[in-house]
Amino acid sequence: MKITLQCKVLVVNRHAILFFVRISLLPLRVTIFQCITPVPHAGSFFSVTRTPTECSYITEDYLVPPEATAVNAGWRALMVHGPLDFSLTGVLASIANPLAAARVSIFAVSTFDTDYVLIQESHLAAAMDALRAAGHEVIES
Repeated sequence: MKITLQCKVLVVNRHAILFFVRISLLPLRVTIFQCITPVPHAGSFFSVTRTPTECSYITEDYLVPPEATAVNAGWRALMVHGPLDFSLTGVLASIANPLAAARVSIFAVSTFDTDYVLIQESHLAAAMDALRAAGHEVIES
């Protein structure tokens, strides 16, 4: 299968591969929340994860329903340019590790094609600096 990831790959040794990916800051603000009633799919960014114990949603701030509970607002979305092949390992770690070193918390969301990393807006500048210092190309749209 052809891997179409837009990145630079550095093989350090047979055990370590470093990815330097292209990441775009999306021009939207999102909220992570829970809701007892079903939430209609709307907007340009919507994710739902259901487990046996909870149902979590992510959507644009202005689309959060009034009956939402456990609301955590103020997130910005970074999109890894893809698509990413399922056989790739370490792509998300190449983003999460420099952010952890910079003490920036993340909320990761994966789709069939790519990964999204949500960053609290108050930590966005530090996150962008850390990702660029780690060798990633960060595009602000």
